[in-house]
Amino acid sequence: MTRTLSAPVTVAFDYTRSTGPVLGRFLTGLRDGQVVGGRTSDGSVVVPPPEFDPVTHDPVTEFVDVAPTGTVTSWTWVPEPVAGQPFDRPFAWALVRLDGADAPFLHALDVSSPDQVSTGMRVQVRWAEERIGAITDIACFEPEDGGDGGFETVASATSSTTDTEVEVRGAPATSPDTTVPVTGVVTPVSLDYLYAASPEESAFYRGLNEGRIVGQRCPTCQKVYVPPRSACPADGTPTAEEVEVSQTGTITTFCIVNVPFLGQKIVPPYVSAYVLLDGADIAVLHLILGVDAAEVRMGMRVRAVWKPREEWTYSLENIDHFEPTGDPDADFDTYRHHL
Repeated sequence: MTRTLSAPVTVAFDYTRSTGPVLGRFLTGLRDGQVVGGRTSDGSVVVPPPEFDPVTHDPVTEFVDVAPTGTVTSWTWVPEPVAGQPFDRPFAWALVRLDGADAPFLHALDVSSPDQVSTGMRVQVRWAEERIGAITDIACFEPEDGGDGGFETVASATSSTTDTEVEVRGAPATSPDTTVPVTGVVTPVSLDYLYAASPEESAFYRGLNEGRIVGQRCPTCQKVYVPPRSACPADGTPTAEEVEVSQTGTITTFCIVNVPFLGQKIVPPYVSAYVLLDGADIAVLHLILGVDAAEVRMGMRVRAVWKPREEWTYSLENIDHFEPTGDPDADFDTYRHHL
């Protein structure tokens, strides 16, 4: 039996969102070296501040500056960190009730052994060297009695909503611009997984690595699917016959891309189109080049343009794009059922 193919895949994008007035106030505070909480209707101070009161459901509008020191209320040890966590060495996640707050705040605690962590221990914020208005502006917590940790007492601040004075510690090396509030955040999102191709898909990808486009034929309805399916979606019959199809085809539908976006490799405008390859019964989505975007149309005949052979791999990206053949447009009746 032919070995099936597999490959690691990473799906990633930058998620951008507006913060609103409450989280924006909290993140602006972090950028400026201050931890900000919100007061709820029962008088409790919560960090980070909630956007709405959990009891009255009214917007939270009263903010309180709390201290960058606090007490561990609970913790868990991480002996084997994974990608994306604050440290590449063992550390602890800890719930810390900051001085001046009534609810605990979850963040990383930088200690080298679980023996160095205990409920009730005193900790302090370690600020990131560069602050941008993100939760990572707090690099982590560290034991309060574990040395100065780069901290320096710089002032005493009085909360605008209480008479309690809290000692403000932790002046980072950078001096951020405090004139502009934080109104948005960009969060990278990434998912790593191992994709295992089916035997039919493996044959398809091996064909692409050989400069061929292959599909599978349903023995019942005789339809040819590219990329192949393990079973016919029309009647459920397992596909069994491998079929090599033409590298020319017909544009059935298309989209002109005019809007730029993050990670875009081609300058707009350009065309993404469904191409019904000759001999296939399902269209494949690909890029159309070699023609002005305004001239692309349904029924246009196109052919595959391959990348240089040394760049080929087991991927549909071996085909760089499709371009017009110069032949007359296909009759509508030849692709009307493939729109």
